[in-house]
Parts: sequence; C-alpha cells; structure tokens
Amino acid sequence: MWLLGAGVSAAAGIPTAWDMIWRFKRELYVTQRKVSRQTLDDLAHVAVQALLDAFIAESETLPMPGAPEEYSALFEATYPQEQDRRTYIEDMVRNMKPTQGHLALAALMKAKHTNLVWTTNFDHLLADACARTYGTTAALSTASLDGSVLAGEFISEQQWPIEVKLHGDFRSRRLKNTGEELRHQDAKFRQQLIDACRRFGLIVAGYSGRDDSVMDALEAGLAEPGAYPGGLFWFHRGDNAPFSRVSRLLSRASALGVECGLIRIENFDEVMLDLLRLLPKVDTTHLRAEAQERRRFSFAPPPTGMRSYPLLRMNALPVTYPTNCRKVVCQIGGVKKVRELVDAADSSLIVTRSKSGVLGFGSDHEFRRLFKPFGIAEFGILTFEARRIRYDSQERNLLRRALVAAISKACQMDVQTRGHHDLLAPKQPSDERWDGLRNLLERISGSVPKDHAISWREGIGLRLDWASDQLWLLFEPRIVFTGASEATKAITSDFARERTARRYNSTFDKLVDYWSQCMAGENLRALGIGDGLDAVFTVGERTAFSRSVKP
Repeated sequence: MWLLGAGVSAAAGIPTAWDMIWRFKRELYVTQRKVSRQTLDDLAHVAVQALLDAFIAESETLPMPGAPEEYSALFEATYPQEQDRRTYIEDMVRNMKPTQGHLALAALMKAKHTNLVWTTNFDHLLADACARTYGTTAALSTASLDGSVLAGEFISEQQWPIEVKLHGDFRSRRLKNTGEELRHQDAKFRQQLIDACRRFGLIVAGYSGRDDSVMDALEAGLAEPGAYPGGLFWFHRGDNAPFSRVSRLLSRASALGVECGLIRIENFDEVMLDLLRLLPKVDTTHLRAEAQERRRFSFAPPPTGMRSYPLLRMNALPVTYPTNCRKVVCQIGGVKKVRELVDAADSSLIVTRSKSGVLGFGSDHEFRRLFKPFGIAEFGILTFEARRIRYDSQERNLLRRALVAAISKACQMDVQTRGHHDLLAPKQPSDERWDGLRNLLERISGSVPKDHAISWREGIGLRLDWASDQLWLLFEPRIVFTGASEATKAITSDFARERTARRYNSTFDKLVDYWSQCMAGENLRALGIGDGLDAVFTVGERTAFSRSVKP
C-alpha cells in the first residue's frame, strides 16, 4: 500500500505544505507590518525567507520556524475560519490534471501491484488518473472523513483498489488541516491504518511526516505482529534530513527486523516512471498517450544572431561524463564509513557506496590499500547506466563530486559542499586570472561590513540535473562566505541581497557568459592520474536556451 502527501501533486501545480508555509508567513507579515506584497514576491530568495523567519520567530503564539506543527498553526492563523480554509483548498485544486506519477500509480493499481492508497491530500488527482486508466469512474473505491466506516468495509470486503483520504476530500465539510483538528483525527481511520500496517508493506511518497495523528498510527503499526510484511520505504526529496519522527520510525522498524529505508528521489513523477520500467508487463497505454498530449517542447535550432528569435537563456551547460568507474565489492559499511575511511587516510580517491559495492575514481593501488582490510571479493568496473543518472542516485552524486573536483582543479577554486550541491569560489581572488570577473563586478572579495570576521568572494553554486536525455551542469552566480554560521545567517543574507539586487538581465547575462567560458572545456580530469580510473568530462560552452513556439 501507499501513503501519499502533498509532494506527489506538486507537479500538477498544487502547492506543497512547504510552499504554503512560506505563503502563510508572507500573508501574516504583509497584514501585520502593512507592507506591499510585491516587496516579498520572490519567496525562494534566501533574504526574503530569513526576513519572514525572523518575523515568525518573534511571535509569542506561533511555533518556531521548522517546527513540525508549523504548517497547521500558520494555516489556522492565516485563515481562522473553516470556510475560508475550505475556499483556499478549493481554489488550489480546481482544474488540476493528474501528473505522470498519478497515472503511473493508477497503472500499478490496475496491474494489481498495489491495492490500497492512503492520502493526506484533498485533491481528486488519483481518482482522475484511475478514471482514465480504467476507462470508468466506478473502479476506485474512495473513503473520506464523511464516511469513515466505509474505509473498513472496503478493506474487509477487498473492494480493490481503494483510496482513503485521511484529511477529507476537498469537497468535504470536515477539512482536517489545523492543529486542533489534526489532534482529533478520526479514530476509526487511524485504527484502520494501523490494522492495514499488519497486512501490507508501505511506500510513503510526497509526505513530510508533520501530522502527529498519522505518524502515531504508523508507529503503532510497528507494534502489530508481523508489521509491514512487504517492507517500509520512505521516498524523500531534497538534501535536508527528514523530520526526526520519520528517522525514528525507520530506525525502530530496522531494529524490529522490518525491511526499510529512506530513498532519496528527484521527484515523484520520475521515480514512478522508473518503477514502471522495472515492471514491463504493466499497461502504460494511457500514460504514453498523456505524455504525448503534454509534450510542450521541441529541440530549437541554435540562435544565429541577436534578432534571430526571442529566447530565454538557461543557466545549464551540457556535460559528457565518463562511462565507467571502479567497483570494489567488500565488507565495509555504508557511504559514511567509506568516506570516513578515505578522509582518515588523506586519500585522493573520490568514492561513494551503493548496493553493488564501493564505486569511485582514483589509483588502483589506493583502492587496494584502503579496502584490502575489508576483504575484497571483487575488483572490477561499473558501467554507468543512463537510467541511474536520471535521478539523484549514488552514481550521479559520484559524478557530481568528480566534476566539481575537475572544475575546481582547472579553475583554481575552493569548494564548499552543501548536501547535493556545491559552492565554488576563487582560491586567490587577487590573481590576474580573475580580471575578467573584476571588470564585470569591480570588487570580487572582501569582508562583511557588519561582521569583519566573515569574508566573502564572488563564486558559483553547482549541481547536476537530467533533462532531454542529457546530463546538465546547472550553475548560479553566488556570494560565497567563509566564517559564517547559522547565527550570522541574517547578516550574510542581507549582504548577499545588497550585492546582487541590481544585477539585471544584461549584467547577469555577462556573468553567465563569464562562468560558462571559465568552466567549459574538453578532457577535464578530476585527479590527473595515470594509474587506475580517472573521471574525464567535457563541459560545453553554449548554455541551453528556449524559444517560444505555437501550441
């Protein structure tokens, strides 16, 4: 069975809980401080987020930013009346269409690979996907808060497939969305979820684990004999750690012998399509038809001049990556253990850990020296598969680290790693090699006026992404700080905003040109070794671009 949260509907245009949190914060700030909403238009900007978080932290009635109850408390503070909350939800889900992920899940349901879906969402996207896949609206049995008894009846009578809406349908009169309401979650639904945990394995997708009532039920399910017989797997998007309750749930499940794991994904749609590729007998007719209907792009010819056609320039460079890496099968632990071993030995190896073994680039002698104590059962080569590079897998993470090493070496830059992306800045900003950057921005390094212990340099943020059957290097001009901390976040955010606020299109375009030329090249080597396997890349100089086409 599956448990779906708001993240699975994000691709359809429905805001996630995270998106809504920032909207609620802005609405409260604008209302209480009497400022223009336009000044806070970019909710993704770190300076705007820092300002809103500081405002919320000053409140005596609202939870601190990042608290598990933050979403429900902010929703209730912004829209105190239930009718207003209902209207807000209705506006969000109106005219939305199911995504590739919903259609893929409906295909799995039709193929009998899953029978039961629990969801905290209000939308009708899964029902619409089932209607298209089955060719009828009668195939899916749906239970919501207004009919809690029906959920148990559907399950006991095996009226598969079944969708159970834990927080109510968006048309329901009883929307379970505020702290007080969540604490009184329907007891029958909760017990039915606990009972189902004894019968089925569970995959959780797009759900953060914020609701105590749902997490209580999942934890109570572990107390049942033979809980989660098919395993417990939690899809998690992003670089940050999941909520502590999620980590505790998985740790407890593992201790009880339940097969479980936290699986980092790029997004729900892509992981569902990957699942279908592993199940070739699943009927994907409606999925393919929908994909063709939704296709909105074609490959544009290169622009031939300033006025060849209007275009949008993207901050992405095409990357050709190595086909192979070293694979060592031995008895060492996970990724953390492998990297601790390499760091302790002060080795130049670039490594990661996957189910197939230790993967990496570097000297064969170094690989044998470090991993021999762990009993090397196989010393071979792994060939990268495109399907494994499409999402944020261990293989793509390895390629990112190797590419960053190659760029930092070729351009003489320092590296700061931040989860699944990296910040790079000149080692010696005064070097003449950076005169071109100085010509664009005048100053490219210095100390922060409000805290001289913090230094700054002009730099870039890098990460990898996959689109149009191609690996891309995404880069963003950034201010990179040294000596900063969480306590000085507001100071550095203000400084970065002031430095970049007036970088309009013409300046930003020149910066994109500069960094593209700086990083582009053939035969970029991560290590420059002769023994073993080195990571060799080609980074294109021309960025991706887009043009308008008639539908």
